[in-house]
Amino acid sequence: MTNPHDVPPVNDPDANRPHAPADDTEEVYFEGSPLMRWEVIRGWPWSLVGLIIIAAPIVLKVLRDQTAILWWVYPAAFVVGAILICIPWVWSKTMRFKISNYRIDVERGLLSKRIDTLELWHVEDIRMQQSILERIMGVGTVTIFSNDDTTPQLPMRGLPHPRQLFETLKQRVIAVKRQRGVIKVDDSPHQPQ
Repeated sequence: MTNPHDVPPVNDPDANRPHAPADDTEEVYFEGSPLMRWEVIRGWPWSLVGLIIIAAPIVLKVLRDQTAILWWVYPAAFVVGAILICIPWVWSKTMRFKISNYRIDVERGLLSKRIDTLELWHVEDIRMQQSILERIMGVGTVTIFSNDDTTPQLPMRGLPHPRQLFETLKQRVIAVKRQRGVIKVDDSPHQPQ
């Protein structure tokens, strides 16, 4: 005699599968490159030097009317200055983050690419940092400290809403460690006896 609880219903699509499908879906918290707002903060010296190089031949021509400047100096100064102004934008495009509820993928490179993955259960500590200017711009840095061999420290600069992301990641790290049964042992010499 069979128990009615042991027999799967006839219309159950999972009845013929060896195990139930995973019910945990990946939720992406942030995907993209550091915001240009942050690159403006970090890259203003490059932009300033670029603008000075572009303006230098024009200013010299105006101030010293007798000085002859070769025709090719103007386009050369413009090209060099434009390249310097674009350096912060290019830097921001060389790194891309995908932060989800289980892992952080970091893609690096402009022409060639390298992708590193940091599983959240490896995370030991998280730090958020925001300067006054970054707070005004709405960006910040979230740094991950982990026991992962390839990525022991991962600073993620130029992230939007860093406080919200910081709080979410803190909670997810705890939840993922509980799911995996990871227990942190305190190595401090001042353990209670």
